[in-house]
Amino acid sequence: MRTAADLLASVPTGLWIGGEQRPASDGGTFPVHDPATGEVLVEVSDATPADGALALDAAVAAQASWAATPARTRAEILRRAWELVMARRDDFALLMTLEMGKPLAEADGEVAYGGEFLRWFSEEAVRINGRYTPSPSGTGRILVTKQPVGPTLAITPWNFPLAMGTRKLAPAFAAGCTMLVKPAAETPLTMLLLGQVLADAGLPAGVLSILPTSRAARLTDPLFADDRLRKVTFTGSTPVGKTLLAQSAARVLRTSMELGGNAPFVVFADADLDAAVEGAMAAKMRNIGEACTAANRFHVDNAVLDEFTARLTERMRGLKIGPGVLAGTQVGPLITAKQRDAVADLVADAVAKGAKLATGGAAVPGPGWFYEPTVLTDVPADARILREEVFGPVAAITGFDGEQAGIDAANDTEFGLAAYIYTESLDRALRVAEALESGMVGVNRGIISDVAAPFGGVKQSGSGREAGTEGIEEYLEIKYIALP
Repeated sequence: MRTAADLLASVPTGLWIGGEQRPASDGGTFPVHDPATGEVLVEVSDATPADGALALDAAVAAQASWAATPARTRAEILRRAWELVMARRDDFALLMTLEMGKPLAEADGEVAYGGEFLRWFSEEAVRINGRYTPSPSGTGRILVTKQPVGPTLAITPWNFPLAMGTRKLAPAFAAGCTMLVKPAAETPLTMLLLGQVLADAGLPAGVLSILPTSRAARLTDPLFADDRLRKVTFTGSTPVGKTLLAQSAARVLRTSMELGGNAPFVVFADADLDAAVEGAMAAKMRNIGEACTAANRFHVDNAVLDEFTARLTERMRGLKIGPGVLAGTQVGPLITAKQRDAVADLVADAVAKGAKLATGGAAVPGPGWFYEPTVLTDVPADARILREEVFGPVAAITGFDGEQAGIDAANDTEFGLAAYIYTESLDRALRVAEALESGMVGVNRGIISDVAAPFGGVKQSGSGREAGTEGIEEYLEIKYIALP
């Protein structure tokens, strides 16, 4: 693996427009920080509205030829991109650790997961199907075909800088859409490196533009208003998603929204507690808890509440905190000081209302933005932590009596992205899974994301699905042709 200094010296830091790097139109830049130290890693070009217009010009100019490119050719480009990402696996992992903070082992896992979207959708590109049938009335024939939506704006989050990008880019390119990407200001470097890899794989100029910016609305507002943009896909918080949906409504833009979560982790009395604790650690501590699928609310049958709490507390207390680049680190820093303070505020609110600290409960002295792995027990119903997305290493535990009470507790949220249940009863597993108001349910599993499965939520966790065979449909329009 290269040193951090060597890697940073080689990573693109300019905008990616029309198949080339370029500075921002006004020459502006913004800093990217290492959350483990607070130090500046590099300065990155800060895209302006003029740069956004240039990128959309390039996308529109490339759209027709890209849509007409044979599906097999698009598939081969994506396949080559997957191979190149795997060849640079160490570079991508180290870069994500530097700009986002996750431990190297987790970053390496994200490279494997994120890269797999390129391979999966290279295979889906050649399976875009339509149908041809006679009309039941006997008056003609029905031809149904699918065509690319067109130029798309993707707004990606900081917590999975590679995977959240490839999960949008790969199906869009497979479908024949061009795309502009606004990566999160905290983590633009991974996306810029991916842009270089896609160009090396043969992606034509103009099909992809990458627009890092420190002033998101200034860049995106004019794009939303431009008649040439056809779709917006966003992963991020529900409040921001609502704002983007309102903007999209003005032009009835096609949208895909993967928004916030507040995942319940329900442990029934008949659960295998060894498995449940392992699953809880995976569901809670993946990505330092900074994941929309992270288990936040632990609802545990009172018959096993004390034992489960003791075991989970012991595991959380034993985790090693430190910079992600150090061997053995299990808990890296949170993304910003603001995020660390938001987690601390949720814990303080719960304690003030009567919750008890089983372990943790404090920020770690700097440098960097670390927070202790924390377990809260006896969490009252009015605690904010049971209502709001935590995005940090905090597990809030409450008890319940009976199956229906567990279901009711799990569903008592405006969110509906992911949920987890542990039980040894197949009948109960199916009953509860069907009753949960969630787009995804893990049964005796703490990790549920799978490239081959549809990812998305219900209620205020968003609309549309990414990944799986369903993912490419988000970038296709259905056209009916009436024939005699």
